[in-house]
Order: sequence, then structure tokens, then C-alpha cells
Amino acid sequence: MSTKIHLLSAVTLAVLSLAAQAQDADNKPSAALERVEVTGSSIKRLATEEALPVTSIKASEFTQRGITTLADVMMTLPQSISLAPSNAGAGTNINLRGLGVNRTLVLLNGRRLANEAIADGYANLDTIPISALERVEVLNDGASSIYGSDAIGGVVNFITKRSYTGFTATVQAVEPERHGGGEEKRIGFTVGAGDIDKQGWNVFATFDAHRRNRLAASDRAFLSDAAALTALGRPPSAASGGNAFPANVTSTIGSKLTYNPYYATGCLAPYSIQSSKTATCVLDPNNYNTALYGNSQTTFFAKGTLQINPDHVLTAEYTRGDEFIDSVRNPATAAAITTVSPSVPAAVITPTSSKYYPGGSGGVPAIAALKGEALTVNYSAPEIAGTRDNQINQRLVINDEGRIANWDYKAGVDIGISDRKVRLHQGIYDGLKLNQGISNGTINPFSVTQDATGQAYLDSIRLDNDQVLRAARSTFTGVDFTLSRELMAMGGGNMALAIGGDAHRDSTRDDKKAIGTYAVPVAATPTYAESSRKVYALFAELNMPLTKTLTVNLAARDDKYSDFGNTFNPKASFRFQPMASLMFRGSASTGFRAPTLFDRYGYRLPGSNSTTSAKLDDPVLCPSATPSVTGSGTALPGYAANIVCNATQLKRTGSNPDLQPEKSKNYTLGIVVEPVKNATVSLDYWKVTMTDMIANLPESAYLADPMKYLNLFVRDANKNLLYIDNITMNLGGQKVAGLDLSMSYVFKHASMGNFTFGLDGTYLTQFDNQIDKGGPWVSNIGRFGLASNGTTSSFPILSFRWKHNLRVGWQRGDWSTQVTEVFNSTYQDQNTTTVAAANNHVIPSYSLVNWTATYKGFKHITLIAGINNVFDRMPPPTNSTLYSNGYLSSAASPIGRSWNGRITYEY
Repeated sequence: MSTKIHLLSAVTLAVLSLAAQAQDADNKPSAALERVEVTGSSIKRLATEEALPVTSIKASEFTQRGITTLADVMMTLPQSISLAPSNAGAGTNINLRGLGVNRTLVLLNGRRLANEAIADGYANLDTIPISALERVEVLNDGASSIYGSDAIGGVVNFITKRSYTGFTATVQAVEPERHGGGEEKRIGFTVGAGDIDKQGWNVFATFDAHRRNRLAASDRAFLSDAAALTALGRPPSAASGGNAFPANVTSTIGSKLTYNPYYATGCLAPYSIQSSKTATCVLDPNNYNTALYGNSQTTFFAKGTLQINPDHVLTAEYTRGDEFIDSVRNPATAAAITTVSPSVPAAVITPTSSKYYPGGSGGVPAIAALKGEALTVNYSAPEIAGTRDNQINQRLVINDEGRIANWDYKAGVDIGISDRKVRLHQGIYDGLKLNQGISNGTINPFSVTQDATGQAYLDSIRLDNDQVLRAARSTFTGVDFTLSRELMAMGGGNMALAIGGDAHRDSTRDDKKAIGTYAVPVAATPTYAESSRKVYALFAELNMPLTKTLTVNLAARDDKYSDFGNTFNPKASFRFQPMASLMFRGSASTGFRAPTLFDRYGYRLPGSNSTTSAKLDDPVLCPSATPSVTGSGTALPGYAANIVCNATQLKRTGSNPDLQPEKSKNYTLGIVVEPVKNATVSLDYWKVTMTDMIANLPESAYLADPMKYLNLFVRDANKNLLYIDNITMNLGGQKVAGLDLSMSYVFKHASMGNFTFGLDGTYLTQFDNQIDKGGPWVSNIGRFGLASNGTTSSFPILSFRWKHNLRVGWQRGDWSTQVTEVFNSTYQDQNTTTVAAANNHVIPSYSLVNWTATYKGFKHITLIAGINNVFDRMPPPTNSTLYSNGYLSSAASPIGRSWNGRITYEY
């Protein structure tokens, strides 16, 4: 562990010890202020006085909704279009408004964390301590002038408990009704001592551990079996070979046709199935695909508070999140190694080099069409491969706040470190030696069982002993201050002013190790990139209650980037309340987001470094009358169909030194009414217009119109496709608008108990995407459009027309219960299959209902039991080739109905 990390821990322990020892009875704190700082403003006020739309979720509601992780919390938000449960090695992120995860600002107690280390554009929510949280506040109005003008999509502020005294222990388990993976276990502890109000100090700490087991596609095979995919126009047998087990072989002469010696006998279950297009085998997706990655998370949070005097409070907090994600993938192959120069060809066998040549002495069936020519071996190992991703995110914050004269002040130091290491974990081989072993006849590429020599050789070339494949680190080091006070009297109260500033340094380091040169199937060219940026900012906020009914708030922020210079972004909002039961509110602002350090200064390579997520036809070597329909092309003479048609292709991604910042304009206009006592209804219109969008061109763009993007298809002198050039770039823009609806009602009855009702929903009125500057705007509402997650994914955003979260609850005495529903509307499928009848498919609406019941009748003990996914709704199917499982796993959970139990002991 580095010296810097040791320093963080030492300073934290010192401050916590100071708080614990400060038990001077004379240091009595003053009564708590009635006015608080609400997310979106630096001026303390009553929460009901806020003009900006803020959604607040108490931590106590997490358990009442059957929620186990912050990923689940984010998916319940109608403003969130996030991947959940996340299958990315980067962990869980949040994507407000569908504008991209790197345009949503995540805060912990109002301050930034170090970003996930590789992409360096967003925070990994899995490393935030859920047991320490008091509430989550979501600022639905983007482009914050207080926290940063890069918050184009909005701000999510995770707020921990102010203090805690006592002891709490929680045990929770989620057990799916169907057998297989997907089980969850969680345990948490919180302990604290000291009373701030009476003793002037408090110190508390929380620990939380959560684990979810891998859910294999075979555990939910009915979602993506051959019949289901065929009904969608995507029969798995329609593939034309490629790497498989037993291996396919491609002739090196003449028409270069591909065969499999075991095709006639049905290939080899469960590893492969027959192709319906050629006499080859294709991998059976149910044997290898993963519905949900397995992961484990442990988080620790400690906070010490010292009330030095009634107007002076010092706090220190330390956060550590540690996550492991097992990223499972298709097996190692004997493909060409393109990460070395010159590249190493795939394995080739001849009758004289290998006894396993079809029809030879090794017992492999003969292939009648072969004449003894050399064969390229398209081998896929029988076992699944995988890497283990480990992320450790640490943060130390020291905060001093209080009052001097008539000024409220807050100042702090924020130091964050995020480390990520990707290790070779299972089924990884030395690709160079794998090819050699097949070519010289040591390895039998057609059989699970090797002879003693072959097995010993395979064992000797394994690399899955947790060697580091990639190591990255990002850091955030900053100081900040805020001063606020009331000024002159106005018609509705006192004018208030806040001024503040911050200075921080971001850094990133990304190191792809040399072992990646030949580690298959995760081979990658070694790269190293290191960069940093300094940002200085000043901001001001002026709150003016012009009359008793009208308040206007003006704010502005000036940022100076060490690599992009100055940017000035203003914001104006108003709150008009002509009567107690009616309020109007609105805001307008501008935003500015510089390219992340990874996007502009990260690795860049002269050649390919990844593959496409979806299969496609080479538009030149496998031409088609309908090039947007994968699998409809025909290979040109002399080119292997399994290579140029309906196949994943090499792709080049990476940074772009010419990237420029993107800008936005944000607007909101809303109304809040209280039609009856204890009932509130709000309706807010919002719009975001963004230009110079920073992203990779989504794969759906060149899948839909490959001829338009021929300039991105880089070829050699013989027209062979080397790679698709898809580095990060400034694209066109996005125009996103919609309506947020929120309703709540509480009905109290003396004998029947208390009933609660809540509804939060978002209705999209516009989601237009412009890929090319000056190009056409294409709607992306309720269909597969051309918008993507930015640099983190090539998948299109699933922008549902309507999404809501509905809650109905009851409480009486020690008993309470709650039913929640998360719903999204129908979606037009991608509909680019070779089966014309399948190209009018509509993805149905999706509703997920959870139920929980709580009993508090035992002393110190709270029992919660419930059912997640009460009606056992499974993910809706899709005919998009981007989703290899055949269902929209990013929009819904494939776990199905499960039982949720939780016991909490508090003393």
C-alpha cells in the first residue's frame, strides 16, 4: 500500500481520536439550526423554500422497498436510465436523463469522490457505504453552478448520518425462487458514541459487506434458447461458424470454405450447436453467456465530529469501498494475435504437422471436401474465461464549519484515491503457445480429453493465476470554502448571499501490462498513459425574496481549467407562491464539460485493441442489398464467410488529443400544488440541449448505415479489414426534454393506521440525437436510436417514453407494509434481422413489483420479509444483435421472483 494511503488512514485516526477525547461538559452546542443546506444551493434555508426540483429518498425507505444495493436505488428513479444490475467491470453508475454516466455528478456529503480509475469519468456507486447513509438527494436540474458546471444531467448527493450513538447489526439475504445463481447476502454493522448536543462530540463507524453470486445464462436458459431467439428473428444457428469447440477448420486454398469434422454428428453439446448456414459448429450461448456477473462489495465509513464551541464544528470522515467483479466471457481462442508486431497468425495444421488433422491417425472424422491442404483452426477452448476486477476507492475529508460574525462558513479538504486492477482469473492461456501447440499437433482442438502430453502442455501455458493485466489509478485532491450571510431586508425577507470557491487537481494513470500481449481471450496491446489537470473555480449565489410570494435566485460559476482556460456559466431560478397551496418554479442555466483525462490523454494505439459488441457484415467484402441487416450479405470470392460476414470485427478505441469541451443549455419550469391536506402534486418540464457531444460513435450507427461510415473501416492493400476506427470524438448533439410528475399523499386514521401513497414518473417529450455536426436530428424516444452511453458503452440508450415508481404503504403499531412498482413503457425493437416477419417487433412494457412487511414488536429487533418481483416478470426479449443474451438485461433483472429477508438488531 502506498505512503499516501497510509497517510490518509493515519490522519483519519488522529482526528477521530481527537473527537472521542473531547468530552468537556462545558462545550455545550447550541440548538440545531432550523435552516439547512439543500442540494443545489449554498444558502441555508428551509427545505420547503427551495426553487429547484429535488428528489429525496430516506435510507429507511431502502429496506421498505426491498432494496439491497445502491444500484437498485438508482433504477427506481424515473429520471435514471442506468444499467442495472450492472455487468460492467467498472461497477455501477447512474445515468440521469439518458445523457450519459459522465454527465451525472455524484457527490458524497456535497463533495466529489475520485472517479472510477479506468474511464475516469464517473463514480462507482458500489464503493459508497450504504449503511452510513441518511438519505439520497437528486437534483433534477442540471448544470449546477454550485458543484460544477459539468453536471449537465443532474446531481446525485449521497448524504450520511450526521451522528450516531449505539450499535446496529443487520443481516439480509435474497434467495431467487429458481435454482442457480443470483443469490445475495448482506451484513452490516454501525457503532457510535458521544452526543454532540450534550457532550460536544460524536464518533461512529459503519461496515457493510454484500455479495451476489454469478447468474449464468444456463440458469435462465428459457430466456435465450433456440426457439426464443428464432421467434425474434435471431436463431443462434444462423451464425456461420467462427471459433467453436470442437474447432471449425477453414481451407487455405480455393474458396476458403469452413467445415467442422463433427458437424454431421450434431457438434458437441453443451459446447456447440450446428450452424444452419454452413457445415460448421457455433458456440451454444447458454453454455457460456452470463446473465449477471458475480461481485462482492465491502465498504467502511467513519466520521468524527467535534463541537469546539457553539459556532464552530470540526468533522473528519474516511470512506473506503472495496469491490470485486468477476467478468466472465467467452473462452480463449486460437485466433490471430494482433497485439504483437508482426501479428501472429491463427493456428494452422497439415496432415504432416498434426495427427489430429481430419481423417488422420488421431481419430478425428474425415471431411470429404478436403484434399490434404493446410487448414486454419478456428478453435475455442471448452472452458469459460474470465478476469477479476478489483476496485478500491478511498476518501478523506476534513471539514470546518460554523459562524463568524454574521457569516456562515464552511471550508474543507477532500482527498480521494481510486485504484482498479484487472487480473487474469480463469480460463486464460498464452495465445502464442496455444497456437503453436495446435499447429504442431500437441493439442487436440477437437476433443475435451487430451492425451497426457497435450494436457500437460495446456496446464503449462495457463495464465489464470491472478496476474495483473491492467492497473489504473485516479485521484482527486481539493480544497473548498463557502461563505454565506443575510443582507438587506426585502419585501419577502432578507436577501442572502453566498460566495465560494474550490481548487482541485485530478490525475489518472492507466497501465496495460505486457502480459496482455498474448493473454487470450483478453489480449491487448500494452499501453501506458498518465495525465493530470488543475481546476480553479469561484462561484456566487444571491437569493432575493422580492415579495412574500416571489423569490429570485441568481448564481454564477467561473472555472479555470489548466488545459482549456476559463468558462463562465450563469444560472437563474425563481419561486413564485401566490398562495400556501400553489407554487411555481423554474430555472435556466448553461453547462460546460471538458473531456475527461481518459478521453483526451488516455491510451491511443496505431491499430485495433477491441472488438465490436455486435456482429456485422463487412460492407465491402460481404456486400448486401440491405447492409443494415447483419447476416444478409454474401462473401466475395476468395474471402471466408465466417470472417467477413455476420462476425464480430476488430475495433480501435482510445483517446483523442483533439477533443473539445461540450456545452449545454438547461431549462426547467414547474408547478407544485397541495389540493388537499397531506397531499402534494408537482409537475416540472425540463429541457437540455447539448452540443459537441463527446462520445464514441455508437455501434448502432455503422450497423444501421455501414456505407455512410466507410471511412472508419481501415483496410490493408488487399482490402482486408484491419479494424473499425472508433476513437472518442466530438459528435453532434442531443436535445432531451420531458415532464417529471411527483405525487404524494398521507392518510391518517386513528384505528386503521396510516396509509401513504407516492408516485414519481418521467414522460419524455423529446430525445433527439445528432450524430454528425450539421446532420439530421433523429428521435430516440421508445426506439433503438443513435444515442449511446458515451465512452462507457456502445449500447444505445433505452429512452422509454414513460417510466414511473409507484409506492403504497400502511403502518399501524408495530406492523407496516409497502408495495412498490417500477414501470417502463413499450419500446420499438432494433428490427434489423434477416427474417422480414420479425422486423416489426415491439419490446413490451415492463413492470417490477416488490412487497415487504415489517414488524418491530420485539425489543431492539426489526424483522423485514418480502418478495422481490412478486409477479415473476422476466426481462423483455429483443432482436437486437447488441444484446447477445436475447433479452434487455440492461433494462431489467433476469433473476425473477425472489424471497427477501432482513433482521436488524439495534441497541
